[in-house]
Amino acid sequence: KPERFDIVVFEREDHKKNVKRIIGLPGETVQIVDGIIYIDGEALQESYGREVMKNSGLAADPVTLGEDEYFVLGDNRNDTTDSRDPSVGKIPRDRIIGRAWVRIWPLSKIGILRHQ
Repeated sequence: KPERFDIVVFEREDHKKNVKRIIGLPGETVQIVDGIIYIDGEALQESYGREVMKNSGLAADPVTLGEDEYFVLGDNRNDTTDSRDPSVGKIPRDRIIGRAWVRIWPLSKIGILRHQ
């Protein structure tokens, strides 16, 4: 079962595969204001995505997730396409292929991925 901060591989509507971190869980409301992520109105405490997000995208307004939907963000928050972008949006559970657990590229950063 996908959990918050898991790094997952999923297939987008355009059939491209992406790797992103789960931020919002089914039934939650996600909003990003002034670079701060709010889950159901509470600021999310996280240790990833240390740069201040310049673009809230779709999450500038509250995004309420359905019973099988997830909100994902890339760790490189200002240079990624994630749930803030309409081309990705909410991720249905059936599009999640699995959890990523090892990084192989770049070779200088090869190793086990951290999950919070």
